[in-house]
Amino acid sequence: MSWLWALVLAILALALILLLLRWFGQPRAGWEAIAAALLLGIAGYGLQGHPGMPGAPKASAETSAPNSPELVEARKALAGGGAGGETNNKWSIIADALARHGQYADAAGVLLGAVDKNPRDADAWLALANALVGHAEGSLSPAALFAFRNAATVAPEHPGPPFFLGLAMAQSGRFDEARTIWTELLARTPPDAPWRPDLVDKLQRLDMIVARQNAMQGMPVGQPGTMP
Repeated sequence: MSWLWALVLAILALALILLLLRWFGQPRAGWEAIAAALLLGIAGYGLQGHPGMPGAPKASAETSAPNSPELVEARKALAGGGAGGETNNKWSIIADALARHGQYADAAGVLLGAVDKNPRDADAWLALANALVGHAEGSLSPAALFAFRNAATVAPEHPGPPFFLGLAMAQSGRFDEARTIWTELLARTPPDAPWRPDLVDKLQRLDMIVARQNAMQGMPVGQPGTMP
């Protein structure tokens, strides 16, 4: 009976997604990828699922990722800083709704259709990078790094790619690289830019984390960098 329910839910999910894409007037090119993802999920359940096994509730790794809605809103706030594409396109509306609920894999699937349709959409590349980082539970995967680099290439002046790349590196423990990226971004950020206070705050927090780690390891603690 569990197999039947899984199949019914997959069909309903596919029908809902295709209905939304058709309603938003999106081309059929991305439909096959979504259908393939659902079929792959069903196949994985068929190979590894154990319907008769007693349940052991556990929080989903993706949905437990911190501040999903806040990350979406932060990216949208930075989009006005130089995004080179359709920052409010219909693809992003669907993907952002999925990301807000921690459904990063589904969001990434939708955004792949967005960058396929318009490779010059820096905000779509950035949203894809963030979705991939969320899917990897905060780790910076090669695929996410590729998306970040494409976003930066499309819109070199867009503050979003270095801002969120630095955040992903800091979450991955790559503090020196994160600080270098954020320091360079701060140097070219206008004094009245709305995202500047948040950037300064993150740099200061990063300095505190590094200083605390050095102190715990018995290493000499250097003077944290001075914030401009």
